[in-house]
Amino acid sequence: MSQVLIRTMPLFAFLFLGCSSLSVKNYASETPALKLEEFFNGDIDAYGIFQDRQGRVVKRFYVYIKANWVGDIGTLDESFEYSDGTRSKRVWTLVRRGGNVYSGTASDVVGEARGEVAGNAFSWKYVLNLEVGESHYHVKFDDWMFLMSDKIMLNKAKMTKFGIDLGEVTLTFVRR
Repeated sequence: MSQVLIRTMPLFAFLFLGCSSLSVKNYASETPALKLEEFFNGDIDAYGIFQDRQGRVVKRFYVYIKANWVGDIGTLDESFEYSDGTRSKRVWTLVRRGGNVYSGTASDVVGEARGEVAGNAFSWKYVLNLEVGESHYHVKFDDWMFLMSDKIMLNKAKMTKFGIDLGEVTLTFVRR
C-alpha cells in the first residue's frame, strides 16, 4: 500500500500545483510592456459586456474615460452608458505605491483596490458596492487587463460573492 502512495505522490503534487492561483508575474516577459501611466492618459473609449454565471450576456455598455496622471497619482473619470438606457459615473484615483504596485479608490469601492503590473498584464482585486435596483451588494472583483498594443487593452473581471461566481465583465479599451 505504501508503494501505491509513493507512486501517486507526483500526481497529487501536480494536481495541487495546477490548482494554485495565477500570478501576474507569469506575464513578466510578455510585451508590449504595460505602463498604466502611459495607457491611462488621455481619452479612452471602452466597450463591454456583463455575462451571468451561465454565460448569457445580460448587459452591454460603453464607457468614455478621461484619464490623466500627475506624478504617481492618476485619475480615471469614467462615464458609463448601458444598453438598457441607464447611465452611471465612477472616478478612480490610482496611486503608484512603488515598483509595479498600485492602489485605487472610488466612491463605490469598499476600502482600497490593490494591484500589480508585470509585462503586459495588470491584475487587481477590489470590492465594489454594487447597486442593483434599491439594494446594494458588496461584490468581489478579480480584474485582469492585458495590453495588446499601444492603443488596445483587453479586460476580464470575475465577480463573486461569498465565493459564489456571479458572472464576468469583458471590456476592450481603445485609446483615441
